Amino acid sequence: MLGCGVGRTLKIFFHDNCFDGASSAALFGELYRQHVDADAEISLQGVQHKRGDPFEGLALDGEDNACVDFRYSNDPKMNWWFDHHVSAFQPSELEAHFAADDSGKKFYDPTSKSCAKFLARIAEEKLGCSYQGEWRNLIDWADIIDGAQFESAEVAVELAEPALKIMTWLEHNPNPELTHRLIRTFGSRSLPEISTESWIKEPLVSLLEAHRANIELIGARTVCERDVAFFDLTRDGVSAHNKFIVYMLFPDVRYTVGLTLSSERAKISVGSNPWSSVPRTHNIATICERFGGGGHPVVGAISLPPDQLERAREIAEIVRTELMEPGDSEPS
Repeated sequence: MLGCGVGRTLKIFFHDNCFDGASSAALFGELYRQHVDADAEISLQGVQHKRGDPFEGLALDGEDNACVDFRYSNDPKMNWWFDHHVSAFQPSELEAHFAADDSGKKFYDPTSKSCAKFLARIAEEKLGCSYQGEWRNLIDWADIIDGAQFESAEVAVELAEPALKIMTWLEHNPNPELTHRLIRTFGSRSLPEISTESWIKEPLVSLLEAHRANIELIGARTVCERDVAFFDLTRDGVSAHNKFIVYMLFPDVRYTVGLTLSSERAKISVGSNPWSSVPRTHNIATICERFGGGGHPVVGAISLPPDQLERAREIAEIVRTELMEPGDSEPS
């Protein structure tokens, strides 16, 4: 171990309401226990993408602070970082700060399908960490989910697999303490076992009912034009939904643009069909970055304050129109 201070405090910031984010937080906690302090006291803080500094108002109060599956921070107190988002550096000047870092504790790979698998690879290859048993299954499922590497849209929408049930629970869970409980459970128990815990299984009953209703709703609200599917759920009380529904219902579309509204934000979700026979010709992350959002070349999002719904609708129409036009032949 690099450190020897028993009971050292670690705070992990992670992409909230996200299977890859939660998995990455669990994996980093295990890395820290193996590599730095086996008796570390670990606290957790979920973070969401938004315009401006998403860390504003959050306390970096651990002796060590780590951020996984989320944007880069140049705060000197943030001394560990793992991410795979193309839009990790906002503003772009932060990339120079990362490039100048020589701590050996900050890692970035925008080609990785998931942060979890990237983190595990670095931990094992460079830091002497080992993930065995249930950790391997967690890493594999995080990579499948975040990289949309399902056999079909039907598999992603049916939610038969325990990992997909946990994913659905995570995406809708409003209680941070329960998310933290899940993260602390990862690695020690199997995903099928975790999915049957009462605090996950019971809320899932209504969540799966809402999921089935969302399939019908998205089918009714979606308009397809020139390979682009668009739907607006802002009047339907739906703040989150399975992003693969539209590809199951409309398998011939290449892109999708969806609008949702919650008490926290108006969100424009932009995606590309993983099963489309027509090649993707737009970099979605680059498009979203122009409006203060970001993500990956294949999927991204833009968030605005909830009172800016009309502006969100304007941006959604701009993005939809752009995706209907020819893009770069080989987007990054």
